[in-house]
Amino acid sequence: MGRMPDYIGVSAFGIKMGVIVPGCNLADQISEALVKCHNDGLLHDGDTICITESVLARAQNNYISVDDIAYELKEKLNLQPASKIGVVFPILSRNRFALVLKGLAQAVPEGEVIVQLSYPADEVGNQILPYDYAEENGKEFGDIITVEEIGDNRFLHPITRVDYIKLYKSIIKDQGAKATIILSNDPMKITEYNVDGVVVANVHDRMRTLKKIKSKLPNTITLQELCNNENNLAWSEWGLLGSNMSSGDKLKLAPRGADQFADYVQKRVAEKLNRDVEVLIYGDGAYCDPSTRIYELADPQPAFGVTAGLKGKYREGLKYKYIVDKMLDNGVEVEEIADSMETIKKQKFEDSSYETEGTTPRKIEDLIASLADLVSGSSDEGTPLILVKGFLK
Repeated sequence: MGRMPDYIGVSAFGIKMGVIVPGCNLADQISEALVKCHNDGLLHDGDTICITESVLARAQNNYISVDDIAYELKEKLNLQPASKIGVVFPILSRNRFALVLKGLAQAVPEGEVIVQLSYPADEVGNQILPYDYAEENGKEFGDIITVEEIGDNRFLHPITRVDYIKLYKSIIKDQGAKATIILSNDPMKITEYNVDGVVVANVHDRMRTLKKIKSKLPNTITLQELCNNENNLAWSEWGLLGSNMSSGDKLKLAPRGADQFADYVQKRVAEKLNRDVEVLIYGDGAYCDPSTRIYELADPQPAFGVTAGLKGKYREGLKYKYIVDKMLDNGVEVEEIADSMETIKKQKFEDSSYETEGTTPRKIEDLIASLADLVSGSSDEGTPLILVKGFLK
């Protein structure tokens, strides 16, 4: 294939690798795929190798069960079968939270689980109520809305048509516990229900939520504090954050040690193929669907692991169209503009200057991870390895 022509900018290719199974040597399979890229002239210095977190966790056999969640929750919060627990701000997702909730409820089979949902949507945009519901019904931001107030004609998820109130209630009841669901955006409302412990279940604002609740209820933890014990066979430093439903009553945790694996792959590429590349282990991309307002980032961050060349780096640039328009207004000929752009791009401009307006600096790892996730998708493409070219200058 050869090197990409100079007129090609940033590009990303999905690389097929075959089936990844627990216990396989993922690094070897990645190397085999990259050898093909190298032999076809597609791999060069400065490229970024992106590997989806899913295959790394699968290769690590990083699976836990609902029983594991129940056991750890009882230990962490010192619960009894008849205890009452609060679960605050979970996302509305069968894949991400249904089995987690099953494990939490299994810890208190004779007790009660009070689930507090945010409204009108969870933190990643999955709706539980119409956007104007609170205003139309005289509710303030932190007020409690009960299931009885909403009634039977409940709002269904705009894409999947799932009734999450019904689903989450049924999951809890199936474990023998009493199910109570309330809606409120004030995390402190859970403290009014005389609970024995609380699990903070939101992802991105979990530490703020934890700090507020823990000031009144010390027996409070986040999902990150469950299944994060490195002495266990399966664990992740992210705990249950970033976990996904697997088969049966199993969940796949986020991969552990993703930075170290990225470094290892980078070293192998340098030794075997003499290429200087960066490596990134990616999860959900930070993409917001304009049709549904659903923000796809259910993982704690887009990149679980990166090599040193990507850490702490931001993509910055000039507002190309502003500079072109300015030069045209000043009578500069088109040919001269084209010749001048490379020189202009090397100049230093203040962050507040018009030349940089509209080009907000963003973390390179977030951008590349989001690009990789969009290219690979989450269905049946079979391309867990993404080769990104032209991003790092």
